[in-house]
Amino acid sequence: MKSLIISLLFLPVATFAKPFQILVIDRENGWPVPLVQLTTTHNLTFVTDNAGLIAIDAPELMNRETWFTLTSDGYQLPADGFGHQGFRATPTPGGSHQIKVDRTIIAKRLGRLTGAGLFAESQKLGKHLDWQESGIFGCDSIQTTLHRGKKFWIWGDSNLAHYPLGIFDMTSATTKPRPLGSFEPPLKLPLDYFRASNKRPRPVAKLPGEGPTWLNGYLSLPDQHGTAHLVATYSKIRNFLDVYQLGLCHWNEDTKNFESLKVLWTHHSDFPKPPPAPEGHPNIHTEPDGQKWAYFGDPFPSLRVPAKFEAWQDPAQWEHLTPQTEVPTVEGIKIKPHRGSISWNTFRKKWVTVFTELDGNPSPLGELWYAESPNPKGPWGPAVKILSHNTYTFYNPRIHPDLTPEASPILIFEGTYTTFFSKSPTKTPRYDYNQILYRLDLNDPALSPAFLPK
Repeated sequence: MKSLIISLLFLPVATFAKPFQILVIDRENGWPVPLVQLTTTHNLTFVTDNAGLIAIDAPELMNRETWFTLTSDGYQLPADGFGHQGFRATPTPGGSHQIKVDRTIIAKRLGRLTGAGLFAESQKLGKHLDWQESGIFGCDSIQTTLHRGKKFWIWGDSNLAHYPLGIFDMTSATTKPRPLGSFEPPLKLPLDYFRASNKRPRPVAKLPGEGPTWLNGYLSLPDQHGTAHLVATYSKIRNFLDVYQLGLCHWNEDTKNFESLKVLWTHHSDFPKPPPAPEGHPNIHTEPDGQKWAYFGDPFPSLRVPAKFEAWQDPAQWEHLTPQTEVPTVEGIKIKPHRGSISWNTFRKKWVTVFTELDGNPSPLGELWYAESPNPKGPWGPAVKILSHNTYTFYNPRIHPDLTPEASPILIFEGTYTTFFSKSPTKTPRYDYNQILYRLDLNDPALSPAFLPK
């Protein structure tokens, strides 16, 4: 014990010092900006958390004027005479510095929804200590629906802390129907994950067959007696991305797991491609004749089904649609959508869409667009670009119309931020392979070129 005390007495003072705080905010509105990277001249990189904070504790930087290069998709600083975007600050124990950045995109970044360390930098500074870690370190694309008084969230392949191979049969959580009290950062979404006995998040779709299970076309439908059923189309995967089986499944309310209802297709040399099925992000829409339909598409409807549990199970009642394959932009060019979602918007009195462009520039799968249509079946456009990434992918965007009041001008959407299919040489710590939430203000003049007459 005596030797331990002596060792502690001779530790460097900086070991006990408080970190230096850097806060990055949007110059326009004063909001903290998540996902801003600061890099020193010796390539030490820090990334702001959901509160826009960074905690600097590197001993070699303390009490030394330091240059920080700033990079962030959609946010920037004026470049100096050599073209460098950044600033100088002198970190001191317990000190602080604030930097204002200019937003160059229309969408406003609210923060990360999933993964570890959403407030890691803040907690080093003694802030947001109430935030509890979920145990999820990364996860693929989102599907959501309202079901029996709750908002159900479900994700694809997910990473955990204890081993490189995580969950490959969907993870899921629930929240209140409208869980966000504010649509400004810092973003805190309390997700209640379905967990195993060891408290780790668990898979909810371990359907028969080898390989991962992916769910799609996720929604809640009433049966003929009015009982709501949580349903989805499932795919069984092999060789990373190859679908070898397609089927319909539903949620068992007792076991809290998905179960197969019907196999629609299994790969065979005579039938090498899966048939059309209820996939993508569904929307319920009542036609002028009073018929209620569930529209399925990704982003635009390719199939519709009478909005009943029994009709959803019967391919004979499915109506196949021809989705729009190109969207004109306000610049007069045509672009190809990759993935996305549509939603009726009461404020605009139009159907709206947010989608990722296929083979976009500068990012092949990181350029997002907004467009409108008078009808869920189209036509869509002209489109305005709302979000851009230099090298990163941001795919499978999902609009959340139920997060905001019905007539709100605020449109909320999220997508998967990942290096998959991108040109990025490095993965952003904590953020990579996770869901990030953005906000669009539908009264923003920058969007007006996309507005259709009411």
